[in-house]
Amino acid sequence: MSTVYIPPGEGRHFPMIDGDHVAKVGIQDDSGAFEVFEVVAPAAPMAPPHVSPWTGVLFLLEGRVSAMVDGTSYEVEPGGVVVFPAGTPSTFGVVGESARFIAITSGDRAGRFFEDFSGTVPADRPVEESMEVIKSVTQRHGVAMATAPEVVE
Repeated sequence: MSTVYIPPGEGRHFPMIDGDHVAKVGIQDDSGAFEVFEVVAPAAPMAPPHVSPWTGVLFLLEGRVSAMVDGTSYEVEPGGVVVFPAGTPSTFGVVGESARFIAITSGDRAGRFFEDFSGTVPADRPVEESMEVIKSVTQRHGVAMATAPEVVE
């Protein structure tokens, strides 16, 4: 592995229905792989819970986020962290106008998923109108839609 520096404002943008995912860096070495994204998310209805083959870490920088992980709800404020374990039904929604967070994902598959999703699913359409396309993209990348378990507060 070598040193990587990405200046503020730079990275590959993947506009998606739940926000602009900016790929900052993907690292792979003998110890494994991970990817880092900056996400700027507008207020929108919470996306349906889904199960990803990678673990995701959300570190909130600005705004507020409501996260749902395996039926448990978390109200996340700046400086808060939520881990979305691989294989666990999860989702998030912005509380208020917008939120900005760092997302770190295990492995090297999330970036390919974000790229495919942003290039295939219109970001300006309601989720319900795009559900068939969303299902197609998620299936290509091993992401599954999940039914929401009962909420535990």
